[in-house]
Amino acid sequence: MHPRIPVVVILLLLTAISARAQVAPMTKDCSLRSLQICALHVAQDEAGIITSPLHMHASSLLWLAPFGAATGIAIDKDNEAMRAVGFDPSREKDFRRVSDYGGIYGPSAAVGIGYIAGSVTHNDHLQETAVLAGEAMVDSIILNKGLEYAINRQDPMQGDGTGRFWPHGLKSWPDGQSMPSDHSILAWSFAHVVGAQYNGIATRLLVYSLAATVSASRVMAREHFPSDVFVGAALGYGIGGYVVRHRSVESAWNHVSVSQVHTPNGNGFQLTYNFAN
Repeated sequence: MHPRIPVVVILLLLTAISARAQVAPMTKDCSLRSLQICALHVAQDEAGIITSPLHMHASSLLWLAPFGAATGIAIDKDNEAMRAVGFDPSREKDFRRVSDYGGIYGPSAAVGIGYIAGSVTHNDHLQETAVLAGEAMVDSIILNKGLEYAINRQDPMQGDGTGRFWPHGLKSWPDGQSMPSDHSILAWSFAHVVGAQYNGIATRLLVYSLAATVSASRVMAREHFPSDVFVGAALGYGIGGYVVRHRSVESAWNHVSVSQVHTPNGNGFQLTYNFAN
């Protein structure tokens, strides 16, 4: 069996995870005053994402099959693409800087600034967008780190430069964390949240163009193969959508709340549902 075939299968499963996760979270607000709620949301998200294959339906094949085919083609063409990119240390440094600012520093700063601006101006929608984008990025990086170690792929500057998966088995694990791309998954999860919350054409064009630029820059910097950023983009987009569906004020889960109660027999929790909305 071709050594890359199992990887494609894993990627198919993980895409289903990010796009179809269905776990009902407890929906108190995440904020700087309630970081434990933020941590709870992230834990719930990860549980929902990881267990989502249990909820897959036949309709998933409508998008899963094309994604699998595209991933397989991308992996097959990776080395050809990298030969076309060539080597240029100066260019690689410039694109590395572009991807760092566009994929990590920029979105992270936007989350912080958006939260503060929303709080100061009492703009609940802006503040919520910042929180959702931050949660999506945390969800993404946690999942991605696990996948990188599981897939164990060398990047274009490691080994023989062909992006081998598990090149030495367990002898020298981990050998590489090239797939999926951290920058790509972060940029696309951020972009999907912002694009969903502010769905005007200009906003979507801006955030998705930024995400695409980050993904392309990682390849031009020779930090990742094209398939690495493609998979990262697909996962990030799916995770961003998951967070918006489950955490935004429009989400049905926001009718559910959990609170602590004190009784003569001890402390406990109560689950309530608001039917008024």
